[in-house]
Amino acid sequence: MFFLPKVVVNEEDKGGFAKGDTAAGASAEGHSPDDGHDHGAEAGATEGAHAAATPEQLMELSTTRARYNKASDTQARTLLASELAEAYATASQYDSAGYYFEEAAKARGGEKSYKKAGDAYYEAFTFATTQERAAELGAKARAMYEQVLKNNPSELDAKTNVAMTYIASTNPMQGITLLREVIASNPNHEKALFNLGILSIQSGQFDKAEERFRKLVEVNPKHVEGTFYLALSLANTGKGEEAKALFNKVKTMSNDPALAASVDEELAKLN
Repeated sequence: MFFLPKVVVNEEDKGGFAKGDTAAGASAEGHSPDDGHDHGAEAGATEGAHAAATPEQLMELSTTRARYNKASDTQARTLLASELAEAYATASQYDSAGYYFEEAAKARGGEKSYKKAGDAYYEAFTFATTQERAAELGAKARAMYEQVLKNNPSELDAKTNVAMTYIASTNPMQGITLLREVIASNPNHEKALFNLGILSIQSGQFDKAEERFRKLVEVNPKHVEGTFYLALSLANTGKGEEAKALFNKVKTMSNDPALAASVDEELAKLN
């Protein structure tokens, strides 16, 4: 459900980081070979995306791409770049969506345009199947978000995403620093709380994870994943009964069979 880079994090800055794979599920960063551009897709990147795209989506992509390639007027190309980017995003081909959102942002400018490009590249980053691809897409996302933050330093969602690209890089402490800055600006920021909690779990600091997830579910009692990970944190800090109650609550909050299977697995460990 979320991109969880496999790094060991010590929130007190006393530990080291162990780099691992950055892959998280099947690739969704593919694009059609006749895009007319090359933005670094590795072999096999299309396998997940084209399997998921419907015939209608592929037809829409083909039609819009042809219109874009034929357009000579700058304003028309900019509008079609945005339209093509939206079509790629709908087809879950996020690296291509990022490319065309970026083209539109360069022509149009503006915080919202660069935010769309950054969000698309970040989504592709979360599905990267190699460290090299994650590094490439993470850098593209950061470049777009930097344009956003230059004009609006208070855009904390963008800052949080920048942080997570650093977490999966060779400079993860920069990511931790940014996440802390987000929390300092807004102690109730859900995405930052969630990511700090996950990173604490990954480093085995379940007491700190409990603190983060308690705050998260206080801010948003309907946060399904936050409730699950709070229960997991409690289960690992010796608070089994409270953990059981929360795991059972999660089962009433979502119909996701994969999540239900994870809950049953954790409950079995507590029984």
